[in-house]
Amino acid sequence: MDKSAILNKYSNDEDKLFISKILDRIKLSKTRNQIVNTDFLDMYQKKISTEILKIEKEENYIFYKPWEETDRTMLIIYPGKFSDLFLNNNFNYGTIVKAIRIELPNELKGKYTHRDYLSGIMKLGIKREKIGDISVFDDGADIVVCNEICEYLINSLNQLTRFKKSKIEEIDLKQLRIPEIKKEIIRITVPALRLDSIVSELAHCSRTSANDIIVSQIVFINYENETKNSKQVNIGDVLVIRGKGKFIIKELEGKTRKDKLVVIVEHYI
Repeated sequence: MDKSAILNKYSNDEDKLFISKILDRIKLSKTRNQIVNTDFLDMYQKKISTEILKIEKEENYIFYKPWEETDRTMLIIYPGKFSDLFLNNNFNYGTIVKAIRIELPNELKGKYTHRDYLSGIMKLGIKREKIGDISVFDDGADIVVCNEICEYLINSLNQLTRFKKSKIEEIDLKQLRIPEIKKEIIRITVPALRLDSIVSELAHCSRTSANDIIVSQIVFINYENETKNSKQVNIGDVLVIRGKGKFIIKELEGKTRKDKLVVIVEHYI
C-alpha cells in the first residue's frame, strides 16, 4: 500500500510520524538487504507497528525483549536470507542492545526506585526511547539501552549526585537479573464495564473523581490514552492509571444479587 494511504488511516500526528519511521525501516531493510531495528517501543507503539507490518505483508521481523514480562521491546526487521539466524536464536543481540549495571554504595541500598534511575538518565539528555526496561533491586539496577548510548551513559552517570559513589559498568546481556514481578488478584464490583466505573473502583474514589482522573489524561487502555469516561473495557485489556498502577482485566466471575458485575483484576504491585 502507498505510504500516504497508510498514513491517512491515522488521525493523530504523533502516530503518523511514528508510522512513517516504521515504513522507512521496512523500506531500508528491503532496499539495502540488511537487518534494521527501531529504538525501544512501548506497548502502544508495538501495537501500531504490528498493524503496519501486517498491512505491508512483512513477515521477517521479531520484537526483541530481554525477558518475557517486559513492556518495552525493540522491533528488528531482517531480509529473508537471515531468517534462520533469528528462528534458531543465533543472532547476536549485543550488537544493537547493551546492558548497564549500577551498584549502589551500602548507605543507599534499598533507597532508589525506578523513577530515581529513569529521571537521572533523562537529566543527561537521553531520550526515553533509547532506554529499555530498568530492573530495580535493593543493591542497584540493571538497565537495557540502545547500543549507541551505552558508553556515554557509563561515562556520565557518575556525574549525577545520586550515583556519584556507585559502581557503573557494562555487563553481558546474559548477566541481566530478571526482576520479580509482584502481582495481586483483586475483585471489584461494578454496574457495567465502563471506564469510569472501573477507574472508580481501582482508584478507590467516587465516579466524579474517576471522571476527573480520566479527563486529566492519565488513564490508558492497552497503552493508548483514553479520555472517554463511557469507554467500554473488555476482558484482557491492560489498564494503566498513572499514580495508581497497572491492571489487567482478567475475567468476569459472575453477578451479585443486585445484578452488579464481579470482575477479577490482576494488579501489578
